Amino acid sequence: MSELRWDPLKLHWVIIATERGRRPRDFAVEAETGVQTSCPFCYGNEDKTPREIFAIRPSGPPNTVNWQVRVVPNKYPALRVEGELKSRGYGLYDVMDGIGAHEIIIETPDHDRGLADLTPAEITGVLQAYRARLLDLRQDRRLRYMVLFKNHGTRAGATLSHAHSQLIAVPLTPPVAATELRICREFYASKERCIFCDLIDFEISCGDRIVREFANYVIMTPYASCFPFELRLYPKRHSHDFALLGEGDLAELAVAMKEMLFRLKTVLKDPPYNFILHTAPPTQDRLGKPEYWGSIEYDYHWHIELVPRLTQIAGFEWGTGFFINPTSPEDAATFLREAEV
Repeated sequence: MSELRWDPLKLHWVIIATERGRRPRDFAVEAETGVQTSCPFCYGNEDKTPREIFAIRPSGPPNTVNWQVRVVPNKYPALRVEGELKSRGYGLYDVMDGIGAHEIIIETPDHDRGLADLTPAEITGVLQAYRARLLDLRQDRRLRYMVLFKNHGTRAGATLSHAHSQLIAVPLTPPVAATELRICREFYASKERCIFCDLIDFEISCGDRIVREFANYVIMTPYASCFPFELRLYPKRHSHDFALLGEGDLAELAVAMKEMLFRLKTVLKDPPYNFILHTAPPTQDRLGKPEYWGSIEYDYHWHIELVPRLTQIAGFEWGTGFFINPTSPEDAATFLREAEV
């Protein structure tokens, strides 16, 4: 029999339709083909992107070859850094000027290697770029929240096949983040514990949805997974802010990420996916008040969310806010855990 499961962090219901019982082979996605004659993210094409903001390179001047990771402004940004932040009313509506930042993290110079194909040392470099850009953008007090995400594959929204992530900083807190932050704060106010820490401890003790466990990180399928083979990667010890991780933490995280991405690629034959890093927002508001988020250091827990794009959102989902998942998270965890990689 199918089950209705409630997600206490995202505040929505999921229908785990176990009678449909779809296995990895049932989600086969046709391999993407096509020839791209000129890629602006490849070696030697540095002049085809805006000038770099950040790069990891052994030597050489900016905007030249010999880089390992490169960060550039998006050529067609959703938001721009330049200008004043003006908020105003328009009838019953609110309008705000499109102030923010939109950056591209080019993860490798090699056009034919995805993030799953990189070594842990190379992934560490990508994570170092993430950290550097988050720390830099937080100095702009106009910016309330930073969303770091990756679209892998055309079905997941990628317009270029060369491996890259994106970072968008916005002048307000998005509703999804605001809900999660509020739930964490209220849970801590009531119980003086982090809701994520409780969740992680329970899942490890249960074991049914654990894919891989490391000394300081754990990969699992969420109990109320909205989509087949949805994954979460959590630090096991409490940590509210990804940007505060040290070099050792990043190196171990890179090993866990490599494991997660490569298992997914092996089991589902390189599916399209979206990857989101959820971390604490800047802790000062526009006026510089340090207690803007109050107990966030104690109540929030950064994490990575990965959603393979294997099913479509249709009328039922749009009309109800419920999701139908044809593969239980327990089955998904088993397939991923037992895969030979």
